[in-house]
Parts: sequence; C-alpha cells; structure tokens
Amino acid sequence: MSLAGKVCLVTGAAGGLGSAVARRLAADGARLVLTDLDADRLDELAKELPVPVVVRAGDVAEQADVEAVVAAGVAEFGRIDLHHLNAGIPGRLTRLPDLRVEDWDRVLGVNLRGAFLGVRAAFRQYEAQPSGGAIVLTASIASLRASDDLLAYHASKHGVLGLLKGAAMFGGPIGVRVNAVAPGIVPTPLFAGAGSGPGGGDDMARRAATSPLRRPGAPEEIASVVAFLLGEDAAYMTGEVVSVDGGAAAVSVVRPSGGAGAWDPHPHDVRMHPELAGGERNG
Repeated sequence: MSLAGKVCLVTGAAGGLGSAVARRLAADGARLVLTDLDADRLDELAKELPVPVVVRAGDVAEQADVEAVVAAGVAEFGRIDLHHLNAGIPGRLTRLPDLRVEDWDRVLGVNLRGAFLGVRAAFRQYEAQPSGGAIVLTASIASLRASDDLLAYHASKHGVLGLLKGAAMFGGPIGVRVNAVAPGIVPTPLFAGAGSGPGGGDDMARRAATSPLRRPGAPEEIASVVAFLLGEDAAYMTGEVVSVDGGAAAVSVVRPSGGAGAWDPHPHDVRMHPELAGGERNG
C-alpha cells in the first residue's frame, strides 16, 4: 500500500469527515498526527486506531497552534509526509444583510486562514526535511456553486481553490502535489452549527435526493478519495479539485431534466422498478 509507513497530519480530525479519513489512512498503514479543537474526541479516536498516533488539540486559525501540531508530529516521527487540511465550519444560516462581521471573520479564519496556515506549515516542513509529499485540502460543492444563505462559507471555500492552485504551482517543481476534494451533501455534525430548518442539518437527505445519485454521501466515501489523492496512484495529479457529490456539480439548473429538484425521477424509477408504474412516486 502506498500509504504504509507514511506520516499524515489531519486537521479537523475529530469531526465526521476527519475521523473517517483518519480511520481510512490508519487502515492503509499510515501513522497519524491529528488535531482538532475537541481534545476529548481526539483522544477517543486515537484509542481506536491501530497505528501510532500523535494528538494535539488546537485551533487551525491560530499560527502558534498550527506550528505546535507540526512540531509535535516531527518530534515523534521525524517527518510529516502528507497533509489533509480538512478543518472547517459552516457559519450560521442568515440573510446577507444580517450577516455579522464577527461571523464572517470566524468562518474565513477557520476555513481559509486555517488552510493557508496549514499549507504554509506543510511547505516549511517539506523544505526542512527535505522531501516531496502531498497535500489534500477539503473544498466543497460550495467552492463550485453558490447560495446566499451561507455567504461566508461559500466565499471561504471559493478561496480554498485559489490557495489550491497557487500551492500546486509552488509545490510541483519540488515534488509536492496539492489537490482538493469537494464533498457534496454528507450528513455529519458539521452543519449542526448552521441551525435547523431548510439548508441546515434537518433536510440534508431531501436535498441530496435532487442529485443524479439521489442520496447523501457517507464520510467513508469521501475518505477513500482523500486516500487516493494522498497516495502514489495519484502521482501525476496536482492542482485538481475532485467532486464527490453524487453528481450534483454536473447538474444544469436551466435544463428540464436537471436542477435542484425540478427534474422528475419517476420515469427512471419505473424503468428500474416496473412495479412502481401505477404506485407512489419514489423520490
């Protein structure tokens, strides 16, 4: 396995996606450096992993915390080969005129400043080792599309793609690949902070049903793509963002056959399941 024996730093590791990535990388034989604000959940996760693990609680938006987790990993393992910069927060569902500056600053601080600090720390460590390696950023379907009720989140995730491209340009000549994964709707505790109601955590399954695959994703399905991008099978990929969203980013909202629930999946259901022809619609 291309990840066996590698050392990977994962931010936001106590969350739904981060913990799934940690489990997948551990299963592939990687040693792990995990960080998150939630120290208790980090410790619980570390206890269940079958590989050597360093945990260090911290805030990815704080330079000192980012430097401290890298230093802790290097002190234990001697190097860090791979980085999954995953930590993120959604912010609150709110109308644009009602968006508070402090909410904007916190979301941009974690999602974009935090990603920048992680990328910079990674490249500083690569120069110190020196060695090649790989970085995977967690982007989002919000990096590619927009809505007006999570403006700070969308702006931050668009910014992540700018960071991705610049970092890939810098890293390529020195053997460091930088890619991103862009999840669609994956029910995890992440969006609990956005509030309940439409667009928050309460209707995720219904909204996911408007994508071509018509279901939410699972954290493990995102983790498998992260593992691929970090591994040697993706050796000729850099500067790319890979959508893992059930096809949602491919939908054209202005065509009769597509768009945010405007399409009617019933004919497809009937073709696959003829017993539904005269019955209740599925979807």
